[in-house]
Amino acid sequence: MTHLLDRSPRSGLSTRRRVTGIALAALTTTSLVSTTVFAQSVDLSQWSPEYIRSIAGTETFDTAGHCASVVPLDYTGKLTYWWTGPNEASPQIERDINDQFWVAWAETYPNIDTDAQNIDYNTLLDKLRTALLGNAGPMVLRLQILGGVEFASKGYFQELKPEDIGYQTADFWPGAMKSVTWDGTAYGVPTNNETMALIWNADIFERAGLDPESPPATWEDVVAFSKQIHDELGISGYGLVARQNAGNTPFRFMPTLWAFGGGALDEAEASPSYEDVYLDNEGSVAALQAAYDMYVRDKSVPTSALTNTQNENQAPFIAGQLAMMIAHPSEYAKMVDLAGQATGQDKEIADSVVENMRYGLIPEGPARRAVVFGGSNMHFIKNEYVDGEFDDMAAKAFACFWNSPEWSTKLAWTGSNPGNLAGFKTEWMKERLDTIKFLDVTTSMLPSGIPFPVIPEATEIMNIIVPDMLQNALTERMSVEDAAADAAAKVESLLGGGL
Repeated sequence: MTHLLDRSPRSGLSTRRRVTGIALAALTTTSLVSTTVFAQSVDLSQWSPEYIRSIAGTETFDTAGHCASVVPLDYTGKLTYWWTGPNEASPQIERDINDQFWVAWAETYPNIDTDAQNIDYNTLLDKLRTALLGNAGPMVLRLQILGGVEFASKGYFQELKPEDIGYQTADFWPGAMKSVTWDGTAYGVPTNNETMALIWNADIFERAGLDPESPPATWEDVVAFSKQIHDELGISGYGLVARQNAGNTPFRFMPTLWAFGGGALDEAEASPSYEDVYLDNEGSVAALQAAYDMYVRDKSVPTSALTNTQNENQAPFIAGQLAMMIAHPSEYAKMVDLAGQATGQDKEIADSVVENMRYGLIPEGPARRAVVFGGSNMHFIKNEYVDGEFDDMAAKAFACFWNSPEWSTKLAWTGSNPGNLAGFKTEWMKERLDTIKFLDVTTSMLPSGIPFPVIPEATEIMNIIVPDMLQNALTERMSVEDAAADAAAKVESLLGGGL
């Protein structure tokens, strides 16, 4: 098998790409598997690292051949596309694969003129809101999982389901399809599914008197381990993230909240109604108390946690000054990159950190083990809100290509999982498992994934109200109980007080 990186030169990353026709030299046809058998051959009931490895590399897929059945390869049209892609902080391999994708897309559909804008994660939502108000949106959009329902509920998105682009709904994880369903109608296709894991430095654990190969099993253990590490070594134990208006905060705090039996609403229940506010229940208060204990009582987390995103945890971790954090499998690739850039004594420390990186399941709480079922979804914007005419054929060709088993897997290379379940059976999934340390750990967290509430107000709840609750408690502007009650009252007010 040809290694993925042998097929693409390294090149710079731009935030806006104009992809025009490149002569289609040839198409290599491999065995094409009907999409109707994708999900049936991926048994979600057996999901485990062992099962994932057993199916990887067992089937091949012809992306161009399949998409030709959706839209002819000689179709002439125009596409505009917004998404959040790799940036300069991303591992080099992610940037390489991004470049490979655009070359492959242009070769496959050389007559579709494509204007693609790579927009920063923290600015995409606001930019989209402004563009839609001015009827200047893109045709196709890839949006973080939390943001879609806001726009679907306001009527900006077209109805869109996997069948519209050549796949089956059963080809996608059920929890992911839940995230693109509003009022009983699907309005998007899951491009990738993200779950994270706990990362720790085994050397720090050993020096602090902890078992280097045994991560904290519970969130109570996280608090205790963090304190012991700080008391013994004078460094931060856990990389708490509490920045306001930043998606990193709910992605790392909500697993704690759910583990203790709390929630924003009842999203962690088997059949959520999204009508009951849980932010001030006993479980939510206990989770908030755990964060307070680490930040205020024990001072065992970075003092900069109030303004930190996950990016700010990377420097102290690679410097051996932070013991534990929650992140994607891509964090390992990032640490390898950072170690490669270090020199002198810093490089010795960084190399030791990489050698001692370990991944484990996110700790359990009294109620459950939980992780945010994250990722992104692809949407089609209604014609009246698009800058120019919506090109249905170009949009479907692009969505078919991006969400194929091949590219759904490659574009999730270091930090995520393919949205298309058939991607788990590809040669590229096998290569990922063989080359990316700890990928199977984060992938095995998928059954513990909980989507954010599928309501239009979810973005404000998760990015504003939940971080504000943390800030109020950690700065001691309010007691833990009052901060939780304040947050619950804000959610009730936001939802109209009719709960």
